Amino acid sequence: MLKVDVQKQLGEFALQASFASEGRVTGLFGASGAGKTSLVNMIAGLLRPDRGTIVIDGDVVDDTAKGIHVPTYRRRIGYVFQDARLFPHLNVAQNLDYGRRMNGLAADPAQQSRIVDLLDIGALLDRRPGKLSGGERQRVALGRALLAKPRLLLLDEPLGALDEARKLEILPYLVRLRDEANVPMVYVSHDVAELRQLATQIVMLRQGQVTSFGGVKVLA
Repeated sequence: MLKVDVQKQLGEFALQASFASEGRVTGLFGASGAGKTSLVNMIAGLLRPDRGTIVIDGDVVDDTAKGIHVPTYRRRIGYVFQDARLFPHLNVAQNLDYGRRMNGLAADPAQQSRIVDLLDIGALLDRRPGKLSGGERQRVALGRALLAKPRLLLLDEPLGALDEARKLEILPYLVRLRDEANVPMVYVSHDVAELRQLATQIVMLRQGQVTSFGGVKVLA
């Protein structure tokens, strides 16, 4: 369960969003500049709301009235950006292991094997990011985020930098994550077709306001 009820002033732009989602994939949909990334950054703890609350899986991570603001590193959130942000000097296996080590988690070979198989990246483990396609880099970024054992995965237009062929390559993996990884996701996109295929609930944003919330039918 993700419950958000926040306000944030960003220069002349005012963001005000309130929704509660139990969906496996909550899609944030809206045009560029609607406030999607700012909202995701608040859920991640990178931006602090001016007013309001954010609750993840029953845990209050922001409550301005009570002075609560849990820092990002304690939220147990995975964040995948439009650009994969892999470390170029590390190979794929080392990149995958980075999130686990940074979070002080014990090695879990069974979990690693499951994620590697799920994302079909076993053949890439010895390669450096510079030798990967855009779609392969994003699959590795997804694996790195999942191996940190997050309770919520945030994806900010993860297909936005890919051409159409690479998008079609990686979408089935995102569907598999939704159905098999058992980690709820917040998925940011302005692509209706992506969200129809992937999301289970939709938050529609326009100029910083939630205009609709519900099933995929709200995209019609």
